[in-house]
Amino acid sequence: MRTSWPRSLRCRSGGPDSLPHTAPRSLKIMREIVLDTETTGLDPLRGDRLVEIGCVEIFNRMPTGQTYHVYINPERDMPAEAFAVHGLSSEFLSTKPLFHEVADEFLEFIGDAPLVIHNASFDISFINAELDRIKRPPIPRERLVDTLLLARRKHPGVSNRLDDLCSRYSIDNSHRTKHGALLDSELLAEVYVDLVGARQSQLLLASETQEIRISTGSDAPRRQRLVPLAPRVSDAEREAHRAFIATMGEKAIWNEYLAAPAG
Repeated sequence: MRTSWPRSLRCRSGGPDSLPHTAPRSLKIMREIVLDTETTGLDPLRGDRLVEIGCVEIFNRMPTGQTYHVYINPERDMPAEAFAVHGLSSEFLSTKPLFHEVADEFLEFIGDAPLVIHNASFDISFINAELDRIKRPPIPRERLVDTLLLARRKHPGVSNRLDDLCSRYSIDNSHRTKHGALLDSELLAEVYVDLVGARQSQLLLASETQEIRISTGSDAPRRQRLVPLAPRVSDAEREAHRAFIATMGEKAIWNEYLAAPAG
C-alpha cells in the first residue's frame, strides 16, 4: 500500500512556480537537492536494497522548506547490522511502496538539479541499481556534489563524518539518535552551507544591505537643537580670513565657499 504524503512533501519541479516567494525575479536561481538514503547493507551488487530516501530542496544555498521523503519495501529481510544503524525493520517496511511505485515522483522532485550527497558514490550506487531494475536510465555522476570530498579538502587529516561536521560547525544534531534519510539531509543542508562558505557570504550581504539602508536614510527627520550654538568665529577673524583668500586670486576654490550661503 502506498504511503500518502502531505502536499508540502510532494514533488516539485525546478520550474518558475517553485521559486521562493521572496526571491527577486531577476535573481539567477541555482536549485540543488540535498539527498540521503538508508539501505539494507553496503553493496547493491550483492543484493542489498534501498529502504529510505530523503531530499531537501535548496535555492542559492538556502533551504526552501520543500522536502521529499519515502520509505521503500526492499522485498527482503533486514540484517541486524543495518537495523542497528537506522532502526527500520522488515515488518515496518513490508507495508511501504516498492521502488517502481515511487520512482516517477522521486525523479520529478530531483529534476535535473545537482545532487548534494555525503559520500555520494555510496548513495548513487543504490539509486542507480534500483533504476536499473526497472529499466530506467541512471543518474549521471556529473550531477553529484560530494560533501565528503569537499570536507576532506577543507579539513584534511581529521574525521569528516556528518556528526563530526555538525560539531565543527556548531549545528545541533542532538536529536539524531539513529540514521534517518530526511533528518540527515536536513543536517547536511546546514553543513553544506558552512562547508562552501555560503553562510558567511549571506551574513556579509545582510550587513552591507543594512549599511546601505542606514547611509541612504535621507528621509529620516533631523533633530534640531533647542538652543543654537553661539558663533565660534569672531567678525575680525572672519574678515582676516577673507583678506587672506583674496591674495590667492579669483580662481581659488575657496572663493566658492565664501560665496555659498552659511549653513
